[in-house]
This record gives sequence, structure tokens and C-alpha cells, in this order.
Amino acid sequence: MGGPASVLDTLGAVALLAWTVAMWVAVAVLAYANRRPVRPWIYRAAAGQIFLGILGQLGHFQEHIAQVGYWVANPNAPAWMTPWGTGLADGFGQVDQSKPSLGMEILHFAGNLLFLAGIVGVMLITHRAVKSKARKWARMGVLMQGIHGVEHLVLMLTVWLGASQAIGLSTWFGLLDPGPGLWTYRIWWHFIANVIGSVIFAIAVYHLWRERRQIAATYQPGSATQSEPASEPALSR
Repeated sequence: MGGPASVLDTLGAVALLAWTVAMWVAVAVLAYANRRPVRPWIYRAAAGQIFLGILGQLGHFQEHIAQVGYWVANPNAPAWMTPWGTGLADGFGQVDQSKPSLGMEILHFAGNLLFLAGIVGVMLITHRAVKSKARKWARMGVLMQGIHGVEHLVLMLTVWLGASQAIGLSTWFGLLDPGPGLWTYRIWWHFIANVIGSVIFAIAVYHLWRERRQIAATYQPGSATQSEPASEPALSR
């Protein structure tokens, strides 16, 4: 990490940053549109945002799986990243090359923002439903992933502002000295947080799939907000 970045690394980092920004612009647009008269495009756009959020989290989570796998084989070695993760981190690291770990912190913060935007998409698409299990699980996911996102924001900012190491819950507020203890604690902390968040997201998407017809109906022109909870027989049709 923190090595010289190739043009492809930099372009990859710019593309990921653009993807993240676009996802949150979409969140703002959809949140505003949901306050206006119902339009079918809102449903389709929110569904697309959720799909992109799933793709983003699949890429993000595989990085944590790879890190844990490497730790199992090399528990005393420094934390490891995949070649593509390292390349993106090097690309982001061009922001300030004097801080070798900054690119990695920016990369993981961006990954968590993508994940959070996907979960928020479930809340947006179910906004007009009176009762939705998908929205209940998504609300839980937003809380969980919001806390995780704040953790990555703090880790990123402390490095950016000149701390000798990232400071946050996953580094025991900087009290753990660099070494196997710190690497082990941080790797497993973020892995477990991602497992919990991903399971919650998956359950929310599962319920959204079961409720899809009722949710889609609330976005038809001229329809009122769904007035009755979706019944189980209706969901199974």
C-alpha cells in the first residue's frame, strides 16, 4: 500500500469515487422525488440504486474475506489487500503521498458509502408502503452501516490530519501498537461488521423481492399510498 500509482490505478480510483458520488446524488434526487406526485421512474431508479449497492458491497466484502483468509494463513503478518484493492488504494493515495495508509482508508470509506447508499435505496423504494418488512430491515441496516461508516470516516480523517496511525474503535482508539495484535483486531472487527451488515441487507432485499408487486403498485400514476399491509397470500402470488 502507498506505492506509486499507475494511470489505471488512478483512473480506477476516480471511477469508484464518481460511482460513490453518483449514488449519493441519486439518494438526494429520489428522496426529493418521493415528496412529489408519484412517478413510475422513481421505483425503477430506486431499484437500480439497490442493484448497484449490491454490486458495490459484493466487491467490498470480498476484500474483507480475502484479508481474513490471508490472516488465517499468516496470523502474524501485516494486513494484506488484494492486487485490485491495492491498486485502488494507491490511486486514492495520490491525494497525499506523504501518508502511505491514506489511500487504503479512503478506499474503505468509499466502499462503505456505496454499501450504505444501497441500503438507503431499500428505504426509499418502500417509502410509500404503509407496512413493509423490507423497510424495517433496511432501517436496521442503515443504523448498523451508518455506525460502521462513521468509524471509517474517523479512521480516514485521523490519518489525513497527520495521526501516526488511524484512530477509531477498530484500532482501540490508537492505543494498540502496530503489530499482530492491532492487525488481528482490526481485520476481524471490520470483517464481523461487514458480515452483520451484509446479512441485514440480504434479508431486506429478500423481503423487498417478496413485496415487489405491492411496492411497485404504489408507484403507478393515480394510485394512492398503499392503504393495507401486504398479506402473505398476496406476496406469494
